[in-house]
Amino acid sequence: MLDIATAYNKYGFLGNEFLTWLWFIVETDQDITRITASKEPITLEIGNSLVLENTLGDKSKEKITIKGDQAGLEEGTTALKKGAKVTEMNLVCTLGQEEEYKFTIKGESFNITGLKTPTAGRDGSDDEIEGLVLEKSLLLFRITQVIDTLFIKYLEQRISDDWKNKGFSQMRTWIYND
Repeated sequence: MLDIATAYNKYGFLGNEFLTWLWFIVETDQDITRITASKEPITLEIGNSLVLENTLGDKSKEKITIKGDQAGLEEGTTALKKGAKVTEMNLVCTLGQEEEYKFTIKGESFNITGLKTPTAGRDGSDDEIEGLVLEKSLLLFRITQVIDTLFIKYLEQRISDDWKNKGFSQMRTWIYND
């Protein structure tokens, strides 16, 4: 069995590569509902920030941060062409017709920060606190289930024999023809 440090060093790239794959999925208008095999519609879009990192030959790193509601992602695609990977991404995910979630996910640790879930119903009664906690827990479960499912789908593609010919080559085409 691998110890944690060895596993981290060996597989640490997966989170950043997953976020890069997510960007590819969003930008190429792939059907997230179909990918996740969900019974309800799921949409995913890039939110208001994106961070990319490129490791340079002299052990230094180049970090590109794109922020803003109307920010263009051209610098990000240029960084991808230079070999950068997405290390942090703000996403907006809509489940069903109206459940909107906003959050940032970090590739290195899969930490989700700044999660804004849909508003839980509130009638103003203190007796309903337990119900509100359960409803909020359900909302948290729903969004983590979507992220987990997307990560599993990414891993299935990534470890398949067809990755280099299909998945990777499609991403490469997207990066260099954008």
